[in-house]
Amino acid sequence: MEYLNLGSTGLKVSRLCLGCMSFGEPDKGMHQWSLPEEESRPYFKAALDAGINFFDTANGYSAGTSEEITGRALRDMAKRDEVVIATKAFAPWSDKPNTSGLNRKALLQAVDDSLRRLGTDYIDLYQIHRWDYQTPIEETLEALNDIVRAGKVRYLGASSMHAWQFMKALGIQQREGWARFVSMQPQVNLIYREEEREMIPLCIDQGVGVIPWSPLGRGKLTRPWEEVTNRSANDPFAATVFASAAYARLEQGDRKIVEAITDIARERGVSQAQVALAWTLARPGITAPIIGTTKPHHLTDALAALDLELSEEETDRLEAPYLPRAVQSFV
Repeated sequence: MEYLNLGSTGLKVSRLCLGCMSFGEPDKGMHQWSLPEEESRPYFKAALDAGINFFDTANGYSAGTSEEITGRALRDMAKRDEVVIATKAFAPWSDKPNTSGLNRKALLQAVDDSLRRLGTDYIDLYQIHRWDYQTPIEETLEALNDIVRAGKVRYLGASSMHAWQFMKALGIQQREGWARFVSMQPQVNLIYREEEREMIPLCIDQGVGVIPWSPLGRGKLTRPWEEVTNRSANDPFAATVFASAAYARLEQGDRKIVEAITDIARERGVSQAQVALAWTLARPGITAPIIGTTKPHHLTDALAALDLELSEEETDRLEAPYLPRAVQSFV
């Protein structure tokens, strides 16, 4: 396993990050396809055995049970100082005021709740899951700085926002001398490349690590275009993207991308997932794609992608059919 510094920090993370949204009680929250605790534990062991030291979850995944499962697995299987645990705040935990978002009261409660569920004294990377349009960003950033200074969090990160918002936040942190965002978690894959325009160049310029989510396009890049899985049939976000009227003009291009992935995979004797992930790993600025696993081959494919180097001609074939689209998941 290769390890890279996360952005301009000295924190070393594995080239792959295990995404723990796949693990959680399926009757809690929106993820009916998530794996309950006993079924999830072999994936933690396999990831650790492969040298993965980076694990990402969130307070909103399966109503907090993802954090609980992640925390227990890592306590049982690893030494705390040898793993990097990342989680996020923003999602609601009740329908009452101040139980969601990034205001000071909500953040201070959310971090304590995450620490309790994870069963740890500190979080390595604490990320804001979305931009909070209801709270002044100064309030959010000051609260995050206080959480770091209190020793509850080592580093700060952000996810899925506009580049101008991220630069505004970085500028305020620098001006005030507050703890700075060291990572950005955007969506990056062969059928969603909009972050290459502004966000990724911004991160490279500012020394921010990029840890993309959905590097396999929610599984669309790993199988025939029309094939339906348990997850794709129960994925509200995917339904809003791939079944929307606005998506109709883009579908032909995305189909051609999947066809190119299929052809290259066949020529190389590898899986489609390996080809799609190898493309993401090779993009400028990418530190560690976040991989989801609900079947053993998901992890073995991801590990194999680390050693797959695409040629310039293959990369051109994969990228040529792409059609620009509206930005996604910023609200």
